[in-house]
Amino acid sequence: MAMVMTKTEEQVIWEKWITDRDTDAADSLMQLYMPLVNYHVSRIAVGLPRSVNKDDLVSHGMLGLFDALEKFDTSRDLKFDTYASFRIRGAIIDGLRKEDWLPRSLREKSKKIDGAVERLEQQYGRHVDISEVAKELGVGEEEVAQVISESFYSNMLSIDEETNDSDREETFKATIVDKQMLTPEESSMRAAQKAELAKVIENLSDKEQLVISLFYFEELTLTEIGQVLDLSTSRISQIHSKALFKLKQSIEF
Repeated sequence: MAMVMTKTEEQVIWEKWITDRDTDAADSLMQLYMPLVNYHVSRIAVGLPRSVNKDDLVSHGMLGLFDALEKFDTSRDLKFDTYASFRIRGAIIDGLRKEDWLPRSLREKSKKIDGAVERLEQQYGRHVDISEVAKELGVGEEEVAQVISESFYSNMLSIDEETNDSDREETFKATIVDKQMLTPEESSMRAAQKAELAKVIENLSDKEQLVISLFYFEELTLTEIGQVLDLSTSRISQIHSKALFKLKQSIEF
């Protein structure tokens, strides 16, 4: 159950943590912001295989939350929720990349499927489909499709590994062609636009800035933002609309 406390109690705990690095205060803050960890774990877990242990994701997220507590600069005009969200998400993704989380049984099934595909393609001289692979292995088509899908997620999280296909030391990510890469001129123009927009955003209220950040950078829905800020969806919509109106006026002016 999430910890509930008044704003005054929360401020006192923050002061103890900031000034004395009080361990009890750190524990209280970790409990207070635990729902933020669970939220990001749930979002990330949706796109992962069922074999990934959700408790491991929570552990990574908690490391990210504690890292946020240690590095958060209270002098900056930034909400802790926003700052912690970046740290939590980053820690979970980093944890997935570093760990060999694909179960041995799944790796063995994946190897058998690869072997069967290779044999059948050599036999027929063409690409084979899932039904043919399933028949060759004596298993169901759904099982073959699931193993292929879950193995694919593993490969997606391994693009930071070094490749052996080049004389240069680079990762698989470096070999991916970015068809949306901007020209130097476009990059300069985009940077200028971002700098101008950043100045305009600084003139928004703290709550408006947070809503803009969560909606456009964290990609939360208005309902989800309302849950994080403990406000109704209609109220979040009002704040969002008001912020966009201010931004539009400032830019047009």
